Amino acid sequence: MPTIIIKSLTIAACFIFILTPSVFAEETVHVYSSRIDQLIKPVFDAFTVKTGIKVKYTTAKEAELIERLKAEGKFTQADVLITVDAGNLWLAQNEGLLQPVSSKLLDHNVPFSLKEKQNHWFGLSIRARTIVYHNKRVKPSELSSYEALGEAKWKGRLCLRTSKKVYNKSLVAMMIESLGEPKTEKVIRSWIDNQPEIYSNDTSLLKAIVAGKCDVGIVNTYYLGRILKEDPDFPVSLFWANQDSSGVHVNISGAGVIKFAKRKENALKLIEFLSGTEAQNLFSDDNLEYPANPNIPPSPLLVKWWGKNFKKDSTNLSAAGKNQKRAVMLMNRVGYK
Repeated sequence: MPTIIIKSLTIAACFIFILTPSVFAEETVHVYSSRIDQLIKPVFDAFTVKTGIKVKYTTAKEAELIERLKAEGKFTQADVLITVDAGNLWLAQNEGLLQPVSSKLLDHNVPFSLKEKQNHWFGLSIRARTIVYHNKRVKPSELSSYEALGEAKWKGRLCLRTSKKVYNKSLVAMMIESLGEPKTEKVIRSWIDNQPEIYSNDTSLLKAIVAGKCDVGIVNTYYLGRILKEDPDFPVSLFWANQDSSGVHVNISGAGVIKFAKRKENALKLIEFLSGTEAQNLFSDDNLEYPANPNIPPSPLLVKWWGKNFKKDSTNLSAAGKNQKRAVMLMNRVGYK
């Protein structure tokens, strides 16, 4: 073959390679997540199987990830932020780290109350925070609402998790949104007047109820679920709070597309997948959280323990971030440590 033809073919091949890098490049999406490997890897693996897009991810605490994104700016390799609690997602949005996206699928799969109004972030699973009680020392008929935990009959019988945890900051922030700050302060002050035992985490609180340190408390449901999965005879039961009024407080794990995402299309595909049937079932079955997608039933275990027809607070969760500073100041004023 003449030399000139060989050279021409070589040049043509190089030209095709330059024009079509996607043929040779690996499809990826990069995630920053505050959720640990064992909770997110199964859904990422399922996404890769379905789409061929490989998920590369970094895990760390929420505050560390947000600071890292701020420092990296437009040079970040992250495309998606996944974290727990709407307050954290609101903070990332408020710091200018997330971008709004348009998706008919997400509009269909995620209720309005569980996403940011302009689609900066979306809830992927529901984390209900409600009342728990010792099922030998308390009758369900004695319970009704978060507010009623300030009644005199619970003096010395109430346990609370520390106010420093974002779960309680968001609970109080949402109460401010629904009740107003003066009434919320009155409620939280009544809890503190009942001289509650304060614990660093929900698991310790649940064990304290069994040990007789207190009889009632407030926890995220999946903490009790994890214990019941190992010990079905654990003598603590769940009570859905505020069923005659606002509904039980719910929060989320959720995700948003990073402002400087290099792979925005893949980022959106991932979040859409996480809102769909396969991923929602994994969240519910593996993590014992409730699906954010209202079209998908919760894990059979959750239905067995607590049913699925409970009233949820439908206030938009953006208020968990918007009111968080006010919530912290309020808790400090009343001495809630």
